[in-house]
Amino acid sequence: MYQLDETDRRLLLELDQDPRMTVLLLAQRTGLARGTVQARLERYRTEGVLRLGSTMVPPAALGYGLHATVSAELDQHQLDEAVEALRRIPEVLECHAPAGDIDLLCRVVARDPDDLYRVAEEIRLCPGITRTSTSVYLREVIGYRVRPLLRHGGGPRARTRRAPVR
Repeated sequence: MYQLDETDRRLLLELDQDPRMTVLLLAQRTGLARGTVQARLERYRTEGVLRLGSTMVPPAALGYGLHATVSAELDQHQLDEAVEALRRIPEVLECHAPAGDIDLLCRVVARDPDDLYRVAEEIRLCPGITRTSTSVYLREVIGYRVRPLLRHGGGPRARTRRAPVR
């Protein structure tokens, strides 16, 4: 995995503020040479450091104002088939395989409750999925962000000992 240094953090903080910033403006704001900025940006692309720009489009702007999580249990022998089928459902924004009782967690969007029912049914009917459960998000209180991580230094927090509470 690519290890970020202080120069990377400066560049990524600027890009986080404006993902469409030009190389010239990035160089000016960070005090780096244009060639350095361009080389770093290319490395970020090849190393997978940057998410795709389309992830910045809020689903509500596309008419998908309802957000939910659909958890799925599945036949472990059909994991690949289930994931491939989930990829074909446009409303599935991301899917994770957590530890614990649930096999897959899908973050989904829908236009309204009826549309969410349809999306959840599409997920339930994917090969290998045996059971689903849906949780609707009422509102977003903290949106996707990486700025605090970049400011923190990009690495694990230093472990500090705390005095026991009495």
